[in-house]
This record gives sequence, C-alpha cells and structure tokens, in this order.
Amino acid sequence: MARDALRELPAVSRLLAHPATDRLMVRFNRDLVVHTCREVLDDLRDAMRRGRSPDPAALELDAIVARIEAQLAVPTARGLQRVVNATGTVLHTNLGRAILPQAAIDALLVAAAHPVALEYDLVRGERGRREQAIESLLVALTGAEAATVVNNNAAAVLLALNTMASGKEVIVSRGELIEIGGAFRIPEIMARSGAILREVGTTNRTHLADYEAAISERTALLLKVHTSNYRIVGFVADVKLADLVALGRARGVPVMEDLGSGALVDLTAYGVPQEPLVMDRVALGADVVTFSGDKVLGGPQSGLVVGRASHVARLRENPLHRALRCDKLTIAALEATLRLYRESPDVARDVPALRAFARPLHEIETTARSAVAAMEQALGPAFHLSIEREASQIGSGALPTEEIPTVVIVVQHQTMSARRLAERFRQARPPVLGRVKNDRFLLDVRTIVDPVDLVPRWTD
Repeated sequence: MARDALRELPAVSRLLAHPATDRLMVRFNRDLVVHTCREVLDDLRDAMRRGRSPDPAALELDAIVARIEAQLAVPTARGLQRVVNATGTVLHTNLGRAILPQAAIDALLVAAAHPVALEYDLVRGERGRREQAIESLLVALTGAEAATVVNNNAAAVLLALNTMASGKEVIVSRGELIEIGGAFRIPEIMARSGAILREVGTTNRTHLADYEAAISERTALLLKVHTSNYRIVGFVADVKLADLVALGRARGVPVMEDLGSGALVDLTAYGVPQEPLVMDRVALGADVVTFSGDKVLGGPQSGLVVGRASHVARLRENPLHRALRCDKLTIAALEATLRLYRESPDVARDVPALRAFARPLHEIETTARSAVAAMEQALGPAFHLSIEREASQIGSGALPTEEIPTVVIVVQHQTMSARRLAERFRQARPPVLGRVKNDRFLLDVRTIVDPVDLVPRWTD
C-alpha cells in the first residue's frame, strides 16, 4: 500500500502547473518554489517509508500545494535579528558591541542609498583618498602626525607588524602576550605578520633592563600591549610607555602600543574607571598606536592607527592595507562618530555607548519601575518581579575587573527555573537577553531606554 501511495504522489511539474503555484511564483523566487515543492514531496515519501502514511486527503494535489504555500509563508530564521540587550554587558561582542550614534546611522543611510565622494576629491576633480576625512579628525583628536584605518584592531596590529617588522624581531613582555575573544592571540598574529616574537621578562614581572638586554641588530620594534581583558595583581611589575619610548629613542628602535579599546575622552567623568587615552599615549611618544572603533569609542567596527607620519605612510603603502580597508558604510559611520567627538558640546549625550556608561542610577530605576508595571500586566500572576541593585560591566575586553552600579529586574516563576526563564525570554520576538546569576534570571536595565522593550512578545 505504501508503494502504491508513493506512486500516486504528483511530480514536481504537476505541482508547478497548479494555479495556486502560479500565484506563488509572483511572490517568491521560482527556484525557491521548486525547492519547496521537492522538500514537501520528500517529507511525504519519508513518512510513508517509515510506515506513517498520511490521511489520503493530505495526498491530494490541492492539499500538497496548500502545504507548500504554508511552508513558504514561514519566514526563514534570520541571522541578524534585533535583540534586547539586558545582559548587563554594555559593549557585548556577541551582540555587535557599540550601538551607533544617530549621526552615524544617518551618514550610513546616505552612503548606502547614494553615490558618495569616497575616493574623489571634489576640489581638484580627481581621485582622492578614502580615509582623508578620518585622518584629519583623528589627527585633531589625538595630536598624532598621521592616521589610517582598517577593518578592525586585529587587522591594524597585523598590518603594523607586517609593515614595520616582517622578518625581524619584535620585543614584547611575556605578561602582555594576550588572547582575547575569537582566539585573537598576539603570538599568532605576530607569526602571520612575518615578524619574529622575542619574549622578555616573566608573566608577572618585566623590567626595562629586560628590553634593553634583548635589543640587537635584528630588533625592528618594541611592542607594548594593553592587557585590556585581564589583570595581574600582587607581585607585579611592568614597564611604563614613557620609559620604553626613551629606550627606543636611545637605541633607534620604534615603539608601538596596541591599546585594544582606547578612549578619546576621560571616562572617569562618567563614573567609569579610566581606559588609556589615545592622545596621552601619542604625547608620551609612541610611534604607532592602534585601537578599536567599536568599543568605548562607540563607533562601527574598525581598527584605528595613529602615529608618526613616516610610519603611517609605510602602512598605507603596504598591499595588505587595501586587503584590510574599510568600505564606504564603515567610513561614513566612523567619520560621523569622530565628528561628534570633535564638534559636539555633549558627546556623552550623542554617543550611545558613553550615554549608557554615564546613565545615573535614579534614571535606570525609573525605567525599571515602568518596565515592571508593563511586564506584570502582560505576564500574569505566575510570574514574580522585583527590583534590585546590581552591577554591569563594560564588556569587549575593556576594564575587565571594574563594574558599574546598575538596577536589575529579577524575574521568577512558579514552575520555571532561571535557565528555563532565560530560554523562554530568548524565544520572544524580539528575543530578550538577560543573565542567570545564583539561579536567578536578571534583566539589567542600564542599556534599556524604552521600558516596553523588556515586555516579552511570544508568538505561541
């Protein structure tokens, strides 16, 4: 009987000839419709072979076409879904790090919708340099002689090492051979760059004499790496940048610093412990400084390089620079973000990352109370909600041991565990992401502007 039923299944050509399928061709790509027809037929065949013969009515042509139509109506799961970040990590790498300022979003939309003068000099009427405006802003903001930009900070480090030290030694402290998220390791980046790693000191203590003893005719660069995602405490010693620069000058060796995050404003003004200021590192004499555009700076993913004009010029001339360059959308968003730092009377108001850091507790608590009122009405009596003080973190490797006071909503349920609640809230549309701590499900409100965002909307 199963074999007979299998023979009765219509061919794909019969399904495509059905009037309803013709209408589907208007709404969907033909290849997708054909693919869905085959998928539905394969599902029916598989069920029959397993002895689960469907109702005869389900095998009629109209019923199969209706099933195809229903399957096409279900949207394919999108990779880049909007989510609500109530995790307590302000700059969450897995959630895209910094939210862009409105000025950057506006600039991005213009660049996406229209031709732009990306590499065109409007004054001279000839080809220009795509990062000219970025360089001018970075020079003004940091005091560096020159600047360039690539697609992330790992690329900036790779480009600098390859340009300045390929085939030669780079001296770095063992305590600064960091690994950050996504398996970015300084030794491996150095190996890919063609530079030769020369480790000095120990994990917890490195002295200027260690660098001095390691310098030879093979030395091309002294590298300092900001340990932005961990701290060593106790019996420790490291070499200050100013001392490393003095040594480099005396021995004719350039000094590079990878700041990782890097800040353009004093974060202590917003109640956040200080990250190194890029302009301070330039003033101390670093020949090249690299840092990220999408961490505490609050812009799009990018790797920024500032420093002496002679070194930056060499980086630009390296063929890798073109391979690692930013597209017009990144350039547009980054320029708009940097322009806010240069021109805005209140950059903490205009850059969402800084605004989240600076947000006062009383404002967060007001948002939390409004959210609780809306959630209680929507969720029903099985849920219990309460408000507590907690701590947020910066995230993305910035200030790993420091926390910012915050307010959280504790969500409890009569029958669901904290992990089940977290899973359930992730099934909302848009997904609401919190964190589980001490077997309790918490929604951190520091990054929530609209209280309604925390009200889960389930489709089932």
